[in-house]
Parts: sequence; structure tokens; C-alpha cells
Amino acid sequence: MRANRRDWDRSADWYQDTHGEFLRDVGFVWSPEGVDEADVRLLGDLAGQRVLEVGCGAGQCARWLRSQGAEVVGIDLSFRQLQHGRRIDDATGIAVPTACATATALPLADRSFDAACSAFGALPFIGDIEVALGEVARVLRPGGRWVFSVVHPMRWGFPDDPTENGLTMVRPYFDTEPYVEEDDEGRPSYVEHHHTIGAWVRALVGVGFVLDDIVEPEWPEGHDRVWGPWGPVRGRMFPGTAIFVTRLSTKRDH
Repeated sequence: MRANRRDWDRSADWYQDTHGEFLRDVGFVWSPEGVDEADVRLLGDLAGQRVLEVGCGAGQCARWLRSQGAEVVGIDLSFRQLQHGRRIDDATGIAVPTACATATALPLADRSFDAACSAFGALPFIGDIEVALGEVARVLRPGGRWVFSVVHPMRWGFPDDPTENGLTMVRPYFDTEPYVEEDDEGRPSYVEHHHTIGAWVRALVGVGFVLDDIVEPEWPEGHDRVWGPWGPVRGRMFPGTAIFVTRLSTKRDH
């Protein structure tokens, strides 16, 4: 957690400068493929609902939800990302209440939200996904929708290369050792975790979620934007993103 907080604080300026236009100040983009919540409505109609965004970054998604009539709270590990959020709040006139916190210890009351979402926020950097998912379950009301996007698990086996060179598998899908980068002093500076599709499903069901869908976006025609290992060459061959669409179970689900 400490390594990723330092990394996101260091890279927040670059991230917003590089990707801010694509994300839009008030916009809900689920993935580098450009899946837009305004089109797919995976969260449904949230007008008048209380919504939590986990790993909100600068609050672009949360701000869009507010523009749709939802009451939104965002949490993020990176203080610098949240500072960018305040800047965009001022520029757009749409403010989002936020807290600097980890997804594994949400500083929020039980059953205090109607829905929750996360667009590549927090979850790819967490080893104990059962703890994070359990925290989301704790703060949701029964029946509440929980939708989140992560790097597609099959992408783990391929190098971070959006070109033809990234089409050769280099590690087993079942290798769950985290990817770790170290600084000059040998300390972890970036940590990313891998969980298989089955691990995600078992963790979700284990803490009380019902899985409604897993969306695997195809790369759209005419979309030529490269974002790290995502791009049209590989995106037309296999999915780079998995979007889990779930809801917290109720008595009627048992």
C-alpha cells in the first residue's frame, strides 16, 4: 500500500496531463477501450442514489455521476490525485466530497450507500481482494449494485507491449506472484497484483455478491489511442479489460 501511494503521488501529474483529455473532467470511462457509462449504463439509473467511487483518482467518474443526479463520495489512496480533483471541481463547478483512504479500510458507515463503482481504481493494486470486496459489501445496502473494471486477467501472461511483440505469452496465467518494481534502494516502488477470473468470482460470492455479468470489451473500430499496453493491435485479438457487474445479495437471492 505504501509503495503504491508513493507511486501514485509521484505520477499523478503525468497521469492527468497524459490521460485527462480522454477521461474528460466530467465523464465516466470504464476502460482504455473507451467504454462509456453514458452508453452502457452498467450502473443503471442512480439519480437520487448515494454512490461510492473506490479509487476515484481526480473524480472524473464521480463528477459525471453527480451530473446525473447522484450523491457521490470518492476515496483514493493518493493525496496528489485528490488535489487534482479539487482543481477540476473548481473548474467545472461540480464538487465531489472525497477522503484519502485505502479500499481495504473504508472510513464509512455500514449500509450507507446504494451503489459503488471503480474504474481501474484501487483493485489492481490489492493482494487481499477479499478484504477490499468485503469492505464494499459492508458499506452497501442489500441489493446495491457494485460494478468495477480491472485489467483482464488473461493479459497477465503477456508483456506490457501494445504492438505485435506483445502477442506472445511469457508467463503462466496461473502465476499469481505480484509484479514489483523497486527503487534505487531496493524498496518496492510499484506493486500490481494478479487474480484469475475464478479468484475474482470466488471472492465476490464469498462476501455476498451476486454476479450478473462480466463485460469483456472489444476494441472499437476507429479507436487508435494507445494507453500503456492497451491499443488496437492487441485489443482486436483478446480483451484487455474485465468489467464485473454485481449486486449485494438479499434474502431473496438465497
